[in-house]
Amino acid sequence: MRLEPTHEYFMKLALEQAEKAENIGEVPVGAVFVDNHKVLAASGNQPIGFNDPTAHAEILAIRQAAEIKGNYRIGGSLYVTLEPCIMCMGALIQARIEYLIFGAYDHRAGAAGTVYDFSNSSHQNHAFEVVGGILEKKCQSLIKGFFQARR
Repeated sequence: MRLEPTHEYFMKLALEQAEKAENIGEVPVGAVFVDNHKVLAASGNQPIGFNDPTAHAEILAIRQAAEIKGNYRIGGSLYVTLEPCIMCMGALIQARIEYLIFGAYDHRAGAAGTVYDFSNSSHQNHAFEVVGGILEKKCQSLIKGFFQARR
């Protein structure tokens, strides 16, 4: 009997991407795109390095997945260490993501239910399932540690 990977397994991979981002001076947020239990794309935040305010981990992983799948509607699941912002939630809607799984809640700008909820809005043409709090303490600790070190 073959066991399928768990949410925790994929979130650990997203945390690895976040740590890579932190190592190059970026805010430590990581994302992993999964389709049929396989990782197709992964990235960490890179807006500073790319001089691109849209180069969030989620956007970069979605771009990679779309390139691999040859379609801008990619479906699948996106694992992110931090609850996505409004911009990233818009991209998830356009990409027709089926599942969003995130680690830490963003009580200042989270757009997947904490401050705003774009995942299941009657004003959008696509809704998807959201699971928050996967490895929350580890994800939260990484981002809090980053900002504490900068103060």
